[in-house]
Amino acid sequence: MPTTIIEIATKDGPCKTEVCTPDGAGPWPVVIEFYDAGGLRPAQTKIGERIAKMGYVVIQPDLFHRSPPLSTLIEGEITLAAFGKVFADPELRGKFMQGWFLPALSYANLETTIGAVLAHIATRGDVKGKVGTTGYCMGGNASFRTATIFGDRIAATAAFHPGGLVTDQADSPHTKASTIKSRVYLGPAINDLPPEAEAKLRANLDAAHVTYTIEHYDAQHGFAVSDAESFKEEAAEKHYAALETLFRETLA
Repeated sequence: MPTTIIEIATKDGPCKTEVCTPDGAGPWPVVIEFYDAGGLRPAQTKIGERIAKMGYVVIQPDLFHRSPPLSTLIEGEITLAAFGKVFADPELRGKFMQGWFLPALSYANLETTIGAVLAHIATRGDVKGKVGTTGYCMGGNASFRTATIFGDRIAATAAFHPGGLVTDQADSPHTKASTIKSRVYLGPAINDLPPEAEAKLRANLDAAHVTYTIEHYDAQHGFAVSDAESFKEEAAEKHYAALETLFRETLA
């Protein structure tokens, strides 16, 4: 099963992008994978390759392509566990939020980057059918936002241990649910989506007539990503089963 790195041109410069392709001749439907705060690295590649084995071309763009390398912020191996030090240090946390996180999740930047990814997908001879997305932590937020930006160009949206779906900001993702045309599956971890926030999210999704599932996982934030201290194999396997069902029923 080939895993390659390509560059996709955007108006903000090249976007390094990982592509995991199933074995065989294809063509296959496409899944866009959105990584967590740790960026593009082996733990996220592992997820992409697992999804590719289900029969999907998995495309994972580097949402940090406008920012310096994460190695300028973190010394040594970059893992989700290593980010514990970043979020424990107010100065490092502030640098990450301003220099990486906010640019990655900007609606305008996502529209540029994922618009270029969708244009690339349209040129590939090994793909067919519809496009789905999945994301983790920060990437879960990006996955949901992508559904609000691109409407019926996205058929399935998944987000696992997502953060920030419901905030007090005017552009909080939940306020843009009316533009979602995809089927949505959300798998929050413990404390990811408190009852009040969930009620607001459900109200907006219901008003928009979105078909959705919110399934709370009995696991800590980061449960699906193997280099997180909170990785939980049982929950990770449950997440793969949920993805397999979602994509089989929406992307064929």
